Amino acid sequence: MKKLSLLILVALIAASVAMAQTIPSTTPSTTPSPAAGPGVTPGVGEVPYPTTGYNSPPVYYSGDVLGAHNGYGRGCVMCHAAHGGALGNGVSTSDSWNGNVALWGQNLTPYYSQSFSFAGDGSSSKYPVTLPGTPSAGIRDPTVIILLCLSCHDGNLARVSMMKNSTVEALPVVGGNAPTLFGLTAGNSGNFYANEHPVGPLAYVSCGPPYNWDCTGGGNTTTKISMTGTASAQFLTNYAASFWNGSYPLANYGTTVNGVTCTTCHNQHSMTVWSVGGNNYTTMFFIRGYYNPYSGGNSVAQFCRNCHGGASNESSGLMNIPTT
Repeated sequence: MKKLSLLILVALIAASVAMAQTIPSTTPSTTPSPAAGPGVTPGVGEVPYPTTGYNSPPVYYSGDVLGAHNGYGRGCVMCHAAHGGALGNGVSTSDSWNGNVALWGQNLTPYYSQSFSFAGDGSSSKYPVTLPGTPSAGIRDPTVIILLCLSCHDGNLARVSMMKNSTVEALPVVGGNAPTLFGLTAGNSGNFYANEHPVGPLAYVSCGPPYNWDCTGGGNTTTKISMTGTASAQFLTNYAASFWNGSYPLANYGTTVNGVTCTTCHNQHSMTVWSVGGNNYTTMFFIRGYYNPYSGGNSVAQFCRNCHGGASNESSGLMNIPTT
């Protein structure tokens, strides 16, 4: 009997040790600080996501990269409808283009031919955008992209029922949540988005001082930007997650091939991971770059410097400051 009791005790101890060494897939596990190098490879089924406090390393968590665009479990059909477009999603519309472009599952008719103005300098006419009368130009047209994004994110002319006007992610460091319906944001009025980053054919990126890179091309021309200057080339090394290290990031508005559209800065299909050059980087808010405000590093500033090169370390002669 004593031998049997001893065997049971040994078996229980062995089982306890085995359980202690097994981390459930849903349990976050801390990783080295981003200062040790961005793009740390997560475990199977995990993605890097900064959920801890300021100047703390991010944690890995198991979650779909669609993040907020997973729509509380609706997934892809939050924006697309495989059968029937908006009508297939239960959204009323008389649009003859219903679902014809990207199987779009929202009603686009309130936005056709509407004029919007994006600002940042207080002017109601600085960055005007007139949306197309139909999405016939296709999903790669930058104005159609703005049309599709606003059909969910405007909130003024129409409001998508799933939208709660609050980011899923809390604002880093300061806390709270940011609004996600531009037309309802304080300071905006009607179709004048006074405090939203400009997009459109007049929101183009140029080369030269004082605000831009030592590149060639750019501006409202047909000449694409070439990041061949000493400072800009070094920036691409120091910020390997730059969208310039992928395909050409700027939009083609007819004769302007250096414009900004929504997807210049955001990858609508991945909220938590940005992949470029064969590496994966921590990000948030669907940003197309390594973007980790919690690290206490400079990744957020580096992302903005993709276009605003005059404010970069390299343009100030500081060539050896890596992204952390």
